Amino acid sequence: MATPEQDLPANETEVGTGAVPLRWLERHWETVAAECAHPRAGIFGPESMSWRINRESALFLGAGRAALLQLAHPWVAAALDQHSSLRDDPLARFHNTFRVVFTMIFGTLGQALAASRHLYRLHTGIQGRLPEAVAGYAQGSRYRANEVSALLWVYATLVESALLAYESALPPLVPAERERYYAESKTIAALFGIPREALPPDWAAFAAYNRAMIGSDALGVGAVARELADGVLRGAGSWVPVPRWYRALTASWLPERLRGEFALPYGDEEQAAVRRALRRLPRIYRSMPGALRFVGPYRQASARLAGRKAGSMIRANNRFWMGQPEMMFAEFGK
Repeated sequence: MATPEQDLPANETEVGTGAVPLRWLERHWETVAAECAHPRAGIFGPESMSWRINRESALFLGAGRAALLQLAHPWVAAALDQHSSLRDDPLARFHNTFRVVFTMIFGTLGQALAASRHLYRLHTGIQGRLPEAVAGYAQGSRYRANEVSALLWVYATLVESALLAYESALPPLVPAERERYYAESKTIAALFGIPREALPPDWAAFAAYNRAMIGSDALGVGAVARELADGVLRGAGSWVPVPRWYRALTASWLPERLRGEFALPYGDEEQAAVRRALRRLPRIYRSMPGALRFVGPYRQASARLAGRKAGSMIRANNRFWMGQPEMMFAEFGK
């Protein structure tokens, strides 16, 4: 069922009842800092599954899917429509998301915690009322960006879509690797402001959570979400058109119910395009040199650990992913 609409106290922490208070997040920052063995390497480091998966530029394949799944949450769609430039500039939303996520993963400990503080402050000011009745939500009902169940859905779309994209171009993870990847992602969830008790305990439970959400009235696509999704899949605000095969792939990776609600075409032509893409992508992708295959933030982190500055190629790659040449959140506490 959808979250009941009510004015909720800011100190509630249960799923679906409110936002995590700042004091909880501050305690979490202290715990993360105390447990970080190598602050210069960051929270995870080169041997982690988080670095291994999120360094791959193949993650871009899942960006459209994650964006549309997020828009399928009426609170998220309303917040993005009323408090962001997504309607006119979807690329800015893409940059803002990866600027935060990549800094949490590849930044120093201080940068990762600063990104978490930035995200919390940003979300604190985002609230409003739904402009239309969608799924289990009444028109005019209240939403807030820092609400735990909404944050959990956004986090889940990023984690699941990243792995789906990774395994479309590279060999699939074995079960133990998948569990490590999910376990590490819980730290990112906490930096988003999601308490551990709100998270599914393991990958199987996480997959069950996603299935339950798709089948529930917590998700639904209204007019606002469809308009925003159309802009995302057209590449509105960008001079680079979105390829037809990418739009088809995004449609193929959506649950059938939501594909229909977004009114995405997925006939014989689109299905053939997806088959061609998934047949060719692994061979092409695995032959790419690391300078192209690995994302700029990963390469910047690797250069940092080797005592080098980010070169021009890394800075250009960072601009593609984050809209800026370097991970530049101020060190935590400064």
